[in-house]
Amino acid sequence: MKTADFDFHLPDDLIALRPAEPRDSARLLVINGGTLEDRIVRDLPDFLRPGDALVFNDTRVIPARLSGVRERVGPIIGKGGGETLTVAVEATLHHRDAPDVWSAFMKPGKRIKAGDRISFSAPRQAASEPGRLDATVVAKDDDGLVTLRFDISGPMLDDAIRDVGVMPLPPYIAAKRPEDDRDLTDYQTMFAQLDGSVAAPTAGLHFTPALMEAIKAKGVSTHALTLHVGAGTFLPVKADDTADHKMHSEWGVVSAETATALNATRAAGGRIVCVGTTSLRLLESATTPDGVIQPFHGDTAIFITPGYAFRAVDVLMTNFHLPKSTLFMLVSAFAGLETMKSAYAHAVATDYRFYSYGDGSLLFRKPA
Repeated sequence: MKTADFDFHLPDDLIALRPAEPRDSARLLVINGGTLEDRIVRDLPDFLRPGDALVFNDTRVIPARLSGVRERVGPIIGKGGGETLTVAVEATLHHRDAPDVWSAFMKPGKRIKAGDRISFSAPRQAASEPGRLDATVVAKDDDGLVTLRFDISGPMLDDAIRDVGVMPLPPYIAAKRPEDDRDLTDYQTMFAQLDGSVAAPTAGLHFTPALMEAIKAKGVSTHALTLHVGAGTFLPVKADDTADHKMHSEWGVVSAETATALNATRAAGGRIVCVGTTSLRLLESATTPDGVIQPFHGDTAIFITPGYAFRAVDVLMTNFHLPKSTLFMLVSAFAGLETMKSAYAHAVATDYRFYSYGDGSLLFRKPA
């Protein structure tokens, strides 16, 4: 399909800069075939049935945006030696490849070369001060990913990233205001347990303990999986045809216990309700063509566009996504492209709040 098929007009003032307070007071657009219903997130139990299974992502966002300087030895004109050339850089970590290695998107990326030394430090801290974090660029891919090998590894590297990094707000928020202390809690879900994401699974931001109690009281079981969201989730689709777009991989786990429980839910006639596209993509990656959910441990680069045959998920709760994004393509595959265009037009006309800190939608899968 053409990427342009997934475009729509979004007024800039509908991009949410802060989450709703309380979280479950956000608006919820219920999309079921041609029917649209305006509700709030707190009403979610009204659309669930006893025996359904709610699946959420328990990943935790790390302070994955690092600022520093690139150091490279260059020639001194008229002399035989060299001088150290420095340029300010910013890295957004994407995927952990080894205990001491991360792939990252860097700015300015075009000037980065293999062999460069990068010295990261906390904001307003000089790179020469104690507490800096050093790395070497070991590779640069055609797709813009840079591979960084840090001078420390394992838990020591984790601690250093926490010391020098900042919360990686999405670019459409970061362009409008700086990150602050509120984001340290606002940009984490109540489910967050395992460090590793560089972007929040934002549908989970709407949940509160009171809402979870109401869901359980309805007779709905709850289950966790882990998908560490990569920075590639924010990348625009530059290809004219969706078939030419390359997805970046993300690491995830579906435990044997969760797989068994969800298979039992389906066998008993219950529905699988995913909180967020991250949960959906991982479950679909873990499900066989005949619909059996298997334990999963590893990377997935699943790219879901209209025409995809869903194997596991029946209902999806998700936020409102960017025009021409892979996530708008996914929800269009799930509920139907024309349905989603109509729903988003309604959301724009009635001032729903968009993107990570915005309102939510509840989608029921279109018939095969």
